[in-house]
Amino acid sequence: MYRYEDIRTVHLEITQRCQAACPMCDRNENGGVDNRHITNAELSFDDCKAIFPVDFIKQLDTMYMCGNLGDPIVAKDTLEVFEYFRANNDKMWLSMNTNAGAKSVEWWRELARIIGRRGAVIFSIDGLRDTNHLYRQNVVWDNVERNMRAFVDAGGRARWDFIIFGHNEHQVEEAEQLAKDWGVERFQKKKSGRFFSANSKNKDTHQAKNRKGIETQLLEKPKKISNQNLALLKQKELTKTYGGMQNYYDSCSIKCKVVKENNIFITAEGLLMPCCWTAGRMYKWWHEDYRVEQIWDFIDKAGGKQGIDVITNDLRNVMNGTLLDDIKQSWTLPSIEQGKLGVCAMKCGTEFDPFAEQFK
Repeated sequence: MYRYEDIRTVHLEITQRCQAACPMCDRNENGGVDNRHITNAELSFDDCKAIFPVDFIKQLDTMYMCGNLGDPIVAKDTLEVFEYFRANNDKMWLSMNTNAGAKSVEWWRELARIIGRRGAVIFSIDGLRDTNHLYRQNVVWDNVERNMRAFVDAGGRARWDFIIFGHNEHQVEEAEQLAKDWGVERFQKKKSGRFFSANSKNKDTHQAKNRKGIETQLLEKPKKISNQNLALLKQKELTKTYGGMQNYYDSCSIKCKVVKENNIFITAEGLLMPCCWTAGRMYKWWHEDYRVEQIWDFIDKAGGKQGIDVITNDLRNVMNGTLLDDIKQSWTLPSIEQGKLGVCAMKCGTEFDPFAEQFK
């Protein structure tokens, strides 16, 4: 897929832990109990130094912390890891995505100092005081406002990402003005692609639960077509053309997003994967046995988790293993049943791209 020397972007999931309980996040069951398959793994500063030698950091253009399951603000060593990357490459871009609901004002000021002007924080805030918590469950608005403003006031560059739902679409303009008032550089409306079920069908609602498993709010798609993800509207057209989304996935061409960016993804367990989407298939909470997911066929062939562990194994050696090339070679196979990696077809198929449409 690419060589160690080619890598220019690292997507780092520093932790699986998070204080929030977002109903469409795989770390919990619709906002309820935690995903029983994850262990709240977290990378330490020492782990990151072992994974990323100084010479490797010097070749990078970008390192960003996001991931599938956790928020960098709850990890113990987030600041130290950012400091390590910045100290060894003062030109690279550093960033992270966060719900902003934790840590002290001092912590946020220090983050602004470390990242500097060659980087940014993407604040995931989906509403205002009366609505943000409906999706960002357990996130307290006063903490969000305090922390974002502390970061910006300390010189940090901020982007506000606002996922549009039925319950907050009337607040988009007000939130955008608030972002300007607080000194946020960019306000990004996001048209969620998650109103699309695992069986490849559109859905209009998603039932949220609290930590006790009790149903709470019913999340709804925005009512305005202009606020909806247009890729989901195209699903009907593709179903008609191909006779079903599964047929489309079997036959579609794949244009890999991370190959274009020379990107690798490192999980909170210290495992090498090409991207967050392939890693995101590893621990689906609705499976009794999470290993039924197709991605495990590729991991097992690479030597299991031990074979792609970049804490105990050298990153260069793991990249020279079978995982990345086997995934790429699967794209030419005639169907998912015959070995084409399905998640690649779903996320990087050339005719259906809910991820890219979020930002349009």
